Amino acid sequence: MEGEEEQPPQEADVEPIVTVGVSEVVPRVLAGEAQNLSDADALTLLLEMKLRRRRERPSLPRTVTELVAEDGSRVYVVGTAHFSDDSKRDVVKTIREVQPDVVVVELCQYRVSMLKMDESTLLQEAKELSLEKLQQAVRQNGVMSGLMQMLLLKVSAHITEQLGMAPGGEFREAFKEASKVPFCKFHLGDRPIPVTFKRAIAALSFWQKVKLAWGLCFLSDPISKDDVERCKQKDLLEQMMAEMIGEFPDLHRTIVSERDVYLTYMLRQAARRLELPRSSDAEPRKCVPSVVVGVVGMGHVPGIEKNWTTDLNIQEIMTVPPPSVSGRLSRLAVKAAVLGLLGYGLYWMGRRATSLVLSLPVAQYCLQTASTARPHK
Repeated sequence: MEGEEEQPPQEADVEPIVTVGVSEVVPRVLAGEAQNLSDADALTLLLEMKLRRRRERPSLPRTVTELVAEDGSRVYVVGTAHFSDDSKRDVVKTIREVQPDVVVVELCQYRVSMLKMDESTLLQEAKELSLEKLQQAVRQNGVMSGLMQMLLLKVSAHITEQLGMAPGGEFREAFKEASKVPFCKFHLGDRPIPVTFKRAIAALSFWQKVKLAWGLCFLSDPISKDDVERCKQKDLLEQMMAEMIGEFPDLHRTIVSERDVYLTYMLRQAARRLELPRSSDAEPRKCVPSVVVGVVGMGHVPGIEKNWTTDLNIQEIMTVPPPSVSGRLSRLAVKAAVLGLLGYGLYWMGRRATSLVLSLPVAQYCLQTASTARPHK
């Protein structure tokens, strides 16, 4: 390669993959070196530069929890409040200090679009709950789960409106910072939303669903930025949910505890030893412990610590149980209510239309003519 070095190849099996920040680091690394380098040599130089920048004893924010895997890989879990400027700064500082090999965030593929949208667009999107969003949620999750998702979006929109701050800022910062670290992958670590909501709905009785929906519909308490920062010991959205669902332990289990398990599993999957590049196939393989940064809501950190050294099986929490009798009855009740309202609406519109037509002068004249003509016959 002459002059400008090639960027290292990206791995297509990771979604999304961050670009490697080569342009600003290669010139400094290669200063004074020979201009003809093999791909393996270039990769080795970049890796050595990254390892030199990585601090052995990094200076980390107090919101960071360090976990060590069996093979020596290290995971730095940043506990965040989802509507916090301080959390954004904590994420940026942690990634710059430890120069991770993988960044894992508390997002799934259904929410990945927020990573590349600008703040103003996200702010507007979060405030607006349209019929189109409701239809999309129902198509993805079913009637009851879709309605529950929309109610939770209403909670998020309420916080957004109170604070004037779009959600997910810490995840966008993590995405941008990871793109500046050579060889850094970006993983989505949360359980898919449809699975979470379907399991949550299946855990509630019909009356519990009604009670929870009622509480979410009438949420209107004011929230300040100071409230958010005080909630760094527990994520604000989840704390508000916990206050409303305290009497529903099964719902807390599906929304929080099961996702603790899933996030722990994904962090452990990311924390695997890395194989160093080789100059030739004859050179023996060398592996080193990896460094991972996880960005999750503060409410998940205790659960991740608790599950870190336990055997995990996520198959059970990824299945959607069949609908219960109460679930089938609730769906029938919703359908009956919708059909009843539709039928009543058509009946009311028909009566109004008939009354309007009969009140017209032409209709009055026709009726009067018909009534006077009948006796002559």
